[in-house]
Amino acid sequence: MQYKDYYEILGVPREATDQEIKKAFRSQARKLHPDANPGNKQAEGQFKELNEAYEVLSDPEKRNLYNRFGSEWSHWQQAGGRPEDFDWTSWGRAAPGGRGPSPQYGTPRDFEDLFGGGGTAGAGTFSDFFQQLFGGAVGGRRRSPGVDTFFGGFDERAPSRSSVGRDTEQPVQITLEEASTGAKRLLQKEQRRLEIQIPPGATTGTRVRLAGEGATGAGDLYLLVEVLPHARFERDGDDLRVKVPIDLYTAVLGGEINVPTLGGRAVLLRIPPETPSGAKFRLRGKGMPQLGRAEQRGDLYATVEVQIPQQLTEQERELFSQLRALRS
Repeated sequence: MQYKDYYEILGVPREATDQEIKKAFRSQARKLHPDANPGNKQAEGQFKELNEAYEVLSDPEKRNLYNRFGSEWSHWQQAGGRPEDFDWTSWGRAAPGGRGPSPQYGTPRDFEDLFGGGGTAGAGTFSDFFQQLFGGAVGGRRRSPGVDTFFGGFDERAPSRSSVGRDTEQPVQITLEEASTGAKRLLQKEQRRLEIQIPPGATTGTRVRLAGEGATGAGDLYLLVEVLPHARFERDGDDLRVKVPIDLYTAVLGGEINVPTLGGRAVLLRIPPETPSGAKFRLRGKGMPQLGRAEQRGDLYATVEVQIPQQLTEQERELFSQLRALRS
């Protein structure tokens, strides 16, 4: 069985703090998100490994057990021991025929907990190494599709039982498209499901309040929104910015181009003759909705990038040479 170096997977030192572990996880998770890597099996595998590493290192009890196991495993290998002969009876689930303990742990705070949604590219699938070490018993019940369990297990963000009436703050990440149209999240709290609406126009830092739904007592639950970066659009307040390639001939002679919008429908934009690369065009009302006033929208700024023609034929080179001679 292959040993998993969770610290190496997350790219953090073994003495990393909880905050450093969380920061490293979020940074890599954005790059490996399935929406940013459609059809990329390698990224999907790294995504699963990342989620597994965070599940272990973000939980003090799991991390402590993993650190103790790693030390013993290292000594075993240095002594020339074979992995298949390692004694698992003292660690998690026993090897076949053994009677090792099978500890139970809280619901895993996997990628789905942080980014919302349900069933994201097998984020909750753990390796044989994890199953062997932790007994394959992660969480007291399976998570239903589309439901985020924010109130179970060893979540250090939840207040203690003695902190009656305290508020609970839960981070959640949404896409830029969801920030534009609004989003819905289902959360499991004990035997109830809570449906939370994230309003259109939400930005990073927006807090959505559910009165009386804190982890304990009469406190409130606050969903702390973080909007993920988009592969094509850049957000600036309620405005959006996008780069649009145009050919040299349209830039010189003028014409029309299609400008993509966040909603998917392209907008026809007229390009005047002699438009330089880097010129910006404003499309009114094609940006993000304003928080609390969804009918009011920002603008979309399109920056054109002139593309130089490649692989010219001899005739084209001659024509360009003639043009240069005329201009000089």
